Amino acid sequence: MKIKKITACLLASVLTFGVCGMSAQCEEVAQAEEATEVTITDMIGRKVTVTPGSYERVVCIGAGALRMYSYVGDTELLCGVEDIDNTALEERPMMFDSVARPYVLVYGDTFQRLPSCGVGGPMAQAAEAEKILACEPDIVISEFEDVEKEDALQEQLGVPVITLKAGPKGVFDEAFVGSMELLGTVFEAEERAQELVDFVASEAEEISSRTAEIKEEEKPGVYICGLGNWGTTDHLMTAEHFPSLDIANVKNVLNDSGMDGIQPIEEEKFVALGNEMDIMIIDAAAVKNITPLYQEDPAMFDTCKAWQDGEVYLEMAYNAYYTNFEIALMNSWFVAKTVYPEAFEDIELTEKTNEITKMFLGQELAEEIFACPTSFGGYQKIDTETFFG
Repeated sequence: MKIKKITACLLASVLTFGVCGMSAQCEEVAQAEEATEVTITDMIGRKVTVTPGSYERVVCIGAGALRMYSYVGDTELLCGVEDIDNTALEERPMMFDSVARPYVLVYGDTFQRLPSCGVGGPMAQAAEAEKILACEPDIVISEFEDVEKEDALQEQLGVPVITLKAGPKGVFDEAFVGSMELLGTVFEAEERAQELVDFVASEAEEISSRTAEIKEEEKPGVYICGLGNWGTTDHLMTAEHFPSLDIANVKNVLNDSGMDGIQPIEEEKFVALGNEMDIMIIDAAAVKNITPLYQEDPAMFDTCKAWQDGEVYLEMAYNAYYTNFEIALMNSWFVAKTVYPEAFEDIELTEKTNEITKMFLGQELAEEIFACPTSFGGYQKIDTETFFG
């Protein structure tokens, strides 16, 4: 009787083990079937074969790649980081250290633990393949927008190289949408990517709808400057079509000037337009260059109506190792509220900043962003004599 019981127990154990083993095998087979190779087209038109959701070691290279990845991807998968984003290093490009880079504010501790995959920074015009190989990535997310070089790098590394892109309209550009969706596909984070894309579209629609019915004759003339290039920007660096102004239906004093993109205007043109400038908005990136110019020649803004009327405002520096997309969106709300205060009287900029950074990066960052040296305390109307004097 006892032998029968033992035999029955052994048989039950074998059956249980067999079922568990078969379940584990089935699970492995199911996972293998799910990990299917697909061919995607990256943001510069390259066809690349990837296995969505399979990647465990990620490297991001080039201006803006790590930032965009951090919006959608898992930073715990990173196995290397460019020196410019590792603030623990003493020998590295430091030109953006005083500027708010929200992705670094959130993930800086993670970046500091990672080995170098290259120097990075504006002077880095090519990927450093040997350093990337040393990090042993199984995929590379890149912002080097050269097809031949990206193909050559992929062949050298032996892993997929996926190229993202940022367009001239920044956070409102189709290239930003495409880059988010591409990351969503590669890392099986489609829901997260779509959430962010939908949020940006909703924000743009709300800003635009609030200002759509304002009559042209009621609009003040606006001049925005200090845009674009971090190293050379000043009060002459501007644009005829700038996303923040266009989204908010703002009357740009440079309308119909025929300008293409962000570029400097001549001093004579700035003087000639001065009386049309009811409001001047300065990007914080330009303060370091405007200050010495003004101190040398305090009369340089004498023809600018906004300067004389005390209608000069400071927006946050949006360009630091390429576009800070969340700050570009924040700036759009600031511009809209500055130009049309009645239409946006319910918008509190610190709250809006926190809402935006929470969506992009999972944290409320207004206090940290405004505390950065080049933020000068945050969005504000400037007392020009005190500020630049």
